[in-house]
Amino acid sequence: MNEELWYKNAVIYSLEVGTFRDSNGDGTGDFEGLTGQLSYLKSLGVDAIWLAPFQSSPKQDDGYDVANYYDVDPQYGSPGDFAEFMYQAGKHNIRVIMDIVLNHTSDQHPWFKQARADKNSRYRNWYVWSKERPQDWNKGMAFPGVQKESWTYDKKAGEYYFHRFYNFQPDLNFENPDVRNEAQRVLGFWLNQGVSGFRLDAVPFIIDLPKTSAEKPEHMFELITEFRRFVQWRKGDALILGEANVLPDENKEYFGENGDRMHTMFNFYANQYLFYGLATGEVEPFKKALLDTKKIPGTAQWFYFLRNHDEIDLGRLTDEQRNKVYQVFGPDKNMQLYDRGIRRRLAPMLGNNRKLIEMAYSLVFSLPGAPVIRYGDEIGMGDDLRLKERIAVRTPMQWTNQKNSGFTSAEKPFRPVISEGAFDYKKVNVAAQRQDPNSLLNWTANIMRIRKECPEIGLGDWQIVDAGVPEVLVIRYNYQGKSVLMAHNFSKEAKQIEIPQQSESEKELFSLTHHNKVVANTAGFTLNLDGYEYNWLRAGSAIR
Repeated sequence: MNEELWYKNAVIYSLEVGTFRDSNGDGTGDFEGLTGQLSYLKSLGVDAIWLAPFQSSPKQDDGYDVANYYDVDPQYGSPGDFAEFMYQAGKHNIRVIMDIVLNHTSDQHPWFKQARADKNSRYRNWYVWSKERPQDWNKGMAFPGVQKESWTYDKKAGEYYFHRFYNFQPDLNFENPDVRNEAQRVLGFWLNQGVSGFRLDAVPFIIDLPKTSAEKPEHMFELITEFRRFVQWRKGDALILGEANVLPDENKEYFGENGDRMHTMFNFYANQYLFYGLATGEVEPFKKALLDTKKIPGTAQWFYFLRNHDEIDLGRLTDEQRNKVYQVFGPDKNMQLYDRGIRRRLAPMLGNNRKLIEMAYSLVFSLPGAPVIRYGDEIGMGDDLRLKERIAVRTPMQWTNQKNSGFTSAEKPFRPVISEGAFDYKKVNVAAQRQDPNSLLNWTANIMRIRKECPEIGLGDWQIVDAGVPEVLVIRYNYQGKSVLMAHNFSKEAKQIEIPQQSESEKELFSLTHHNKVVANTAGFTLNLDGYEYNWLRAGSAIR
């Protein structure tokens, strides 16, 4: 496979430096602690680490309020610690993707401080200002129900400034060529430090023109093309992973007609119907979402996930569909967020049902794209709903049953570890699950290994197979004369399905997950699936 297309079949592991492992006992995770766990990540089967923001920040939005694009926050270590981490990640053959937050800065960033202090400053036009309060001053917020406005009056500047997110995160003005040039310098700086790409935060907000409309703005799509050209020119195999929760008919604008914009994007659209399917057993809307998002350029790729660092966004569902998901996965108001989503980890949301958790992750690893797993989900970590908003799913990693879950030797970690209930770190931790051959951790490592045996998923053509049962999803992949099939039962009840033969010569299917084979009959292949069961099958031979 072309090395520049490494992302087609990569397994991505999402983590935050501050919550992963503390090496110096100050209560906060750091790069030295993360470096010490690279062997763990390699043994799990991780190909690339996606790092949440680690640059200097007041931490009013957990690091997404950046105050310096060119440094490492001292809480996480020194630039030398980062360099050592990058070197050791390379030694483990693990790539690093970093979050880059370009659509806004912290209001403590020197650029904004100078912009608000002096209207003649070169930085004034680096932000979006209005002398009068715009009519849509309370429209277009990223966090409805929490934010009150998207235009805030600044007494020092004597004008209103625009912010999609919180009022301490003023938006940068990408109509200004100086801002575009600076953004490229930021990308170039980190590429020079060895990263393999960027998860570009809030892409639609980077490219919008807020003065055209806060709710339905015009977009500067050419800006994505500029980013892509710059990144590819600096490092041929680097990628841009876009966070863009858009409708299917907008995908071509973000990927580019010829695949010359985003390399990859999260499939937020399909993800929402995936959760609807998990909550209700109704798979048809999810099938349609997969088909609606199927057409993308050949060099592009979808990234699929179950949980990430944010809430589960259900904004594309109808009110009726969203309420059905709420009833099953987020029945309490405290579990819901921003009038559109759920702020829970996967294991508690799925009732800690091992069969359902395995089926859900088997599904994500078998979808037509590259899978992303959130730190701690490999052991079934829980959430802490006493914490504010999205922080509920950002608790420290649970390594051992020792004090503070082995995350830190400090008396008190910067954020509480989960220490009660079914997800108490004394019950759920890496050390215990390493010793248990039947643990979720070892199951996860195994499904990752099987995923790597199936390059057809990331590279091949695919189609949804009608298996005659509405609660079961079957996808067939074909690549270089090889074929695999993935069957997943969304029902808690057992189902029998019939899979048609692709050709008369296709006589046997070998299960990669169940280690048996299915022989063709007059109807094709008959497969029995227990409630929430899955099966990965290779046609013709057990070995690719």
